[in-house]
Amino acid sequence: MSTIGILAALHDEIATLLTAMGPDVVTHRIGQRDYHVGMLSGRKCVLVLARVGKVAAAATAVTLIREFKASVVVFTGLAGAVADHVRVGDVVVAKSLLQHDLDARPLFAQYEVPLLGRSYFDADARLAALLAQCANEYLNEDLPNQISAVTRNSFGVDKPAVHSGTIISGDVFVSDTAAVAALRKDLPDALCVEMEGAAVAQICYEYGVPCGVLRTISDRADCTAGIDFGAFLAQVASFYSAGILRRFLGCYVGELQ
Repeated sequence: MSTIGILAALHDEIATLLTAMGPDVVTHRIGQRDYHVGMLSGRKCVLVLARVGKVAAAATAVTLIREFKASVVVFTGLAGAVADHVRVGDVVVAKSLLQHDLDARPLFAQYEVPLLGRSYFDADARLAALLAQCANEYLNEDLPNQISAVTRNSFGVDKPAVHSGTIISGDVFVSDTAAVAALRKDLPDALCVEMEGAAVAQICYEYGVPCGVLRTISDRADCTAGIDFGAFLAQVASFYSAGILRRFLGCYVGELQ
C-alpha cells in the first residue's frame, strides 16, 4: 500500500486529522519531530508537524520520503494574499512554487536554485486538480455547516473562492504593505506568500515524488497579518485543512491509482 505524507507548519492544521486516525496510530520520533503513521479514509498516511520555515519543511519532507517511503507529499497550511483578487478565507492550490528570498546573483539568476537550473517547481498536475476540486466542494457543501456565519463574518470571510497558480515561499513573515507591493511588482504571477511550500516542492522534485500544496488565506500579508492569527487558525483554517484533506483522501483512492 502506498503512503501519503501530510505536512503542516502548525499543530492545529493537522490536529483533527490526527484524532481521526484513532488509537491505532503509531508515532515515530525522528529529528525532534513526531511522524504519526495510521489510516485515514482508507489510505495509509503519515502526519507530521514540519514546523515553520524552509529548512524545517525540507528536512521533514526528506524524512517522509526516505524513512517512510511516501509516494505522495501534501503540504497544508496558511498563507498571506499577494494578488489583489485573493481574499481572506480563500484557498490557493499551487500549480508552481518559487522561493522569493533566494538570490545568488551574480553567480546565478535571481530566484534560481543553484545547480538545479530552475526557479519554479511544479506541483503535480493531477494532485493540484484534485485538491482544487475538493477545496471547491468543501467550501460549497461543508463550510456553512462547520463554521458559523457569525465566525465567518468576524474574520471577513465572504464567499470564499479557490485559486490555482503560483505560491511563493521565503524565510520571512511578510506583514508590510510595501513588502507586498514589491512582491507584486517583482513576481506578478504570485497569488500568495508563505514560508515552506517551495522548499517541499524542491525536495519532491529532487526525489521524483509528486507533491501538492494547499493554502488557506489568513490575511493580506500587510500590517494586519498578525491580528487574530491564532484565532483564525483555530476557528477557521483548521476546519479547512481537515475538511479538504478528508475529501482529497477519499477521492484519491479512485482517481489517482
